Amino acid sequence: MFRAFNTRQTWIVTLSAAGILLITMGARQSLGLFVAPLHDSIGVDIVSISLALAIGQFVWGAVQPIAGALGDRFGYAPVLYGGLALLALGSAITPFSSSAWGLIVSLGLLSAMGAGAGSFSVLFGVAARHLPPEARGSASGIINAGSSLGQFIFAPILQKLIQSIGWMGALWSLALMVLAAVPLVRNVAPASGNTLSSSHGDNDEPGLWRSVKLALQDRSYILLNAGFFTCGFHVAFLVTHLPGEVGHCGLPPSVASWSLAIIGLTNVFGSLFAGACIAHFRSKYILFWMYASRALLIILYLAAPRTDLTFYLFAAGLGLTWLATAPPTAAIVGKLFGVRYLGTLFGLTLLSHQIGGFLGAWLGGLAFTRFGDFSWMWYADMALAGMAALVNLPIRESEVKYELT
Repeated sequence: MFRAFNTRQTWIVTLSAAGILLITMGARQSLGLFVAPLHDSIGVDIVSISLALAIGQFVWGAVQPIAGALGDRFGYAPVLYGGLALLALGSAITPFSSSAWGLIVSLGLLSAMGAGAGSFSVLFGVAARHLPPEARGSASGIINAGSSLGQFIFAPILQKLIQSIGWMGALWSLALMVLAAVPLVRNVAPASGNTLSSSHGDNDEPGLWRSVKLALQDRSYILLNAGFFTCGFHVAFLVTHLPGEVGHCGLPPSVASWSLAIIGLTNVFGSLFAGACIAHFRSKYILFWMYASRALLIILYLAAPRTDLTFYLFAAGLGLTWLATAPPTAAIVGKLFGVRYLGTLFGLTLLSHQIGGFLGAWLGGLAFTRFGDFSWMWYADMALAGMAALVNLPIRESEVKYELT
């Protein structure tokens, strides 16, 4: 799997990108732990908190193509430094928010913009443009595993901090943790002057905006976005509302934090496996089985008793595919359009992911308020997972032939 990692620079870029994603995604994926403390402490209702986090889901996705385009055009270091600063600022000022609007600004805008600028589109862009083609699949799996390891590390730590020093102290501690990623940017940035060529020939490659236009007219790219929309719905619903589901079942908060941690741990292995599979199987088939397995897992969860063990087993199963959909999705984008503008084009795909994320986070709060549980959300999630599996099958994985005018 790692035979292509034959230079020191390859390892430095890959592991540094993974470390940055570990921190930005670990922080972002653990925010659901603060829903109940915010509700109890500042009196903002669950629907409003869900809306703030849902806006954050959308903003995180909306920033991705912008951050990717800025990285493609001006280099990745300024984008990453700015993103980390915004994420730390959003976490630090949240304790001073006493209304829904304050949470929208701190968590829905600042934190989400920062996490988006230090996330997949920029970091996968780093790997794709600065690593040899034979290393890109495995590198994307390693970088993606960083995001999952972050969730495994951050969720129980933040839960313990909430219990020991309170939710405000936990958020201030989170801001300091985010700043720990700043030194890693220097390891990624020096490679910016050593860009490898894309899979498309330089003379045959259109500019950024024409590339975007061609992508939005491509049927396979649209189908890929449709499937990734479901992934966003699924992940955001669970990250935001799994603690609420656990509490509704009468189980302690530690079950939720450890479930999120288990998802992160098992997705480390799922991400590495997905990265390795890219070199041997068509990415669309990898995505088909990932989405289909989610539908099956939800069926099994709904039929099982709500115990600690059920949640831990459910989390382990989910974790195998959780964010492991990102490497094969990025691989398809790279096959279709090359890697010159991968940061931008994969960023647009992540925007589709986060439109689904907005709906998953927001509708989860509405469903619980309206019906008293999350049953209808589970049914919707299961149906969407089945749809996502099917829409990936017609995708073409061959290079788009540009016709320059």
